[in-house]
Amino acid sequence: MKTFQVEPPVIDYEGSDYQETFWDRGDREYEDRVEAIALQRLLPKSGDKLLELGAGAGRNTPRYEGYRHIVLVDYSSSQLKFAKEKLGNSERYKYVAANIYNLPFAPVFDTATMIRTLHHMANPNQALQQVQKVMAPESVFILEYANKRNLKAILRYIARRQDWNPFDHKPIEFAELNFDFHPFTIKKWLIENGFTIERQLTVSHFRIGFLKRILPLSILVKMDAFAQLTGNLWQFSPSVFIRAKSKKKSMVGNSNEIFRCPECGKSQFEENEDRIWCSSCSQKWLIDDGIYDFREPVA
Repeated sequence: MKTFQVEPPVIDYEGSDYQETFWDRGDREYEDRVEAIALQRLLPKSGDKLLELGAGAGRNTPRYEGYRHIVLVDYSSSQLKFAKEKLGNSERYKYVAANIYNLPFAPVFDTATMIRTLHHMANPNQALQQVQKVMAPESVFILEYANKRNLKAILRYIARRQDWNPFDHKPIEFAELNFDFHPFTIKKWLIENGFTIERQLTVSHFRIGFLKRILPLSILVKMDAFAQLTGNLWQFSPSVFIRAKSKKKSMVGNSNEIFRCPECGKSQFEENEDRIWCSSCSQKWLIDDGIYDFREPVA
């Protein structure tokens, strides 16, 4: 994992074994299962086009089984290759390497998800603006964020074991391009960018090493599933899931065209096996083994 020097800066997981080391061998089955419960509760049961932002190696993609088309987006093409190896070449999936601050999509998605991704955003408000641009009218956005005002941070602050104030509304960068956010700030950004908040779930309440060692996994998951239901009342867990709805009322353009040129904004594309290009401004991008690479145009 490295910081890629664009503006705003992004984290690049190119070549990383994140899926294997963090999820498959990282003792995080509890986190994975409670996040699956939250998604099941918030996600519409079916839909046409779903945009998965920060898809990585496709950990959550099989959970979107009710959708006809799924577009997986990540900055790392190698993570998308891992996802493609797992999910296959079905026409149901498109794999797109792109910068979230300049998304190459038309406003056609009836659902979008962003799980464990916002915490890497140096400019999260700009990222949320881009999400709104690609959403269809009255579409659903499922957002997960790392909560600054979690119980562990509050106790550490009271005990003077940490300097930063968990009640302050400003994001805290606790490591390079790793941010925690205050719930009020997230709500403010969503509202400013044309979303209404429909439901909140608090998740991973028991993300504590000794509890994971002494209590059976099934008990921890059941406890968290119950505690999630308090999310509309208060948010003191390390992870918070939000179901928001776009306030757009009308569609602009052809709903059959997924891509929109990040350079000129038109949706007129042609492609062959290794290139996709905009018919309007003639910018070209690579297609590498079925992965559309919109990070930088090619000469």
